[in-house]
Amino acid sequence: MVQASPPDAENPAPSRRKGGSPRSGRPTDDSAGNDSEEGRTKALGERSIELARYYRGKIETVPKVPVRSLDDFSLWYTPGIAAVSRAIHADPASAFDLTGRWNTIAIVTDGSRILGLGDLGPEAALPVMEGKALLFKYLGGVDAIPIPIRVSSPEEIVETVLRIAPAFGGINLEDISSPKCFYVLEELQARLPIPIWHDDQLGTAAATVAGLLNALTLTGRSIGTLRTVLLGAGAANLATARLLLALGHDPHRLSLVDQKGVLHAERDDVDELMVRNRWKYRLALSTDGGGRKGSLADAVREADVLLAASTPGPHVVKPEWIRSMARDPIVFALANPTPEIWPSVAREAGAAVVATGRSDFPNQVNNSLIFPGVFRGVLDARAKSIPEEIVLAAAKALAGHARERGLTADHLLPTMEETHVFPYVAAAVASRCVELGIAGVRKSNSEFLAEAKERMARPAEVAELLMRSKFTRPMPEAAGKEPRKR
Repeated sequence: MVQASPPDAENPAPSRRKGGSPRSGRPTDDSAGNDSEEGRTKALGERSIELARYYRGKIETVPKVPVRSLDDFSLWYTPGIAAVSRAIHADPASAFDLTGRWNTIAIVTDGSRILGLGDLGPEAALPVMEGKALLFKYLGGVDAIPIPIRVSSPEEIVETVLRIAPAFGGINLEDISSPKCFYVLEELQARLPIPIWHDDQLGTAAATVAGLLNALTLTGRSIGTLRTVLLGAGAANLATARLLLALGHDPHRLSLVDQKGVLHAERDDVDELMVRNRWKYRLALSTDGGGRKGSLADAVREADVLLAASTPGPHVVKPEWIRSMARDPIVFALANPTPEIWPSVAREAGAAVVATGRSDFPNQVNNSLIFPGVFRGVLDARAKSIPEEIVLAAAKALAGHARERGLTADHLLPTMEETHVFPYVAAAVASRCVELGIAGVRKSNSEFLAEAKERMARPAEVAELLMRSKFTRPMPEAAGKEPRKR
């Protein structure tokens, strides 16, 4: 039986050989690690519900301008605002200078693929979109508006976004199932003159590539000679495959595996894919299974890399499959909220480098490391689009800053706490937009960097000020716990 992901699935990864990797220095007690990791996941979920009920939302709108008296409303609203409206009518592009459009994006979802949970609908998507908006603001200085929508077709998603686009400087598509997410992204990119980004594709793929580049450095490998297996042929891994091929990965050494096994040109359903999922079909032809057929177990034998963005585990990937891989394999188990294999189990099986999509394990390979810098960069450059070159620029910038600090088996990429890295990603993105001729604002890298540092630092300073002043309510103690002594 093939143990693999549904065609639509995606997410992070793990590792190998008995005794664990000599680099990790971590305990390799399989059962203990399994129990603690499962327990931590359950506890985080329970606490999240407690806090969601307490705070009733993660973001709010606050005035950006001074209101000294009600007389000021004649400036911020009518009659004074009529002059601003007339100016924008005469020059619609001036909306980026005269309103908050320059720094505001929409986070649009139909709730059809929420995290690794599946189609839970737009209402259930809202807490995730609120969390995303919080990350956009706190890490990137970007004002993001969550917009879950009730639609019945990909065309309705496209039409809805086209109608709301005048309010926004960019669009972040989120948690839309595959393959419709590819159609929606391509249609909107072709029809709107603002940056359109599908984070489950592009953000996760960029973070994966950044982590993989550094894992190759740690294990002494090069991308041109790799044998790589991607478990899951949904949004993240199809985008990751495209980026790997753009970086020079041999297509005949790249295998994609879905719930039916290795994706290759002679598979029984390949003609159906040509109609139902042309993006997957193209990769079936270009890689032809990477020279492999059969199940995941067949694909990973002697492979250097396993990138799993698949069904949440923790038993989707079996330790014996990792033991069958090449020496010192690289394993990314990126499914959320539960990776396809627990990191401790992967290390016990012999993986030299293990990563997941979670912030509570070492080596988080997650789009949260990418999208704050990407959107800060494209908004500051006033970019018209986000081509593949921009995605690769972000990945390389992120990987490069981790190398500057020093790579270890437990520090593959910067963490979300290393926020000083994000402005450099933003500046690299903005500068690449200028080089590609898609920027409406042309500045030097140092100018973009200074601007990004200022804009990305402010939200954390404001959050700290609000917490100190108690305008943000202190986080309550967890239910059933003794109050902290102060």
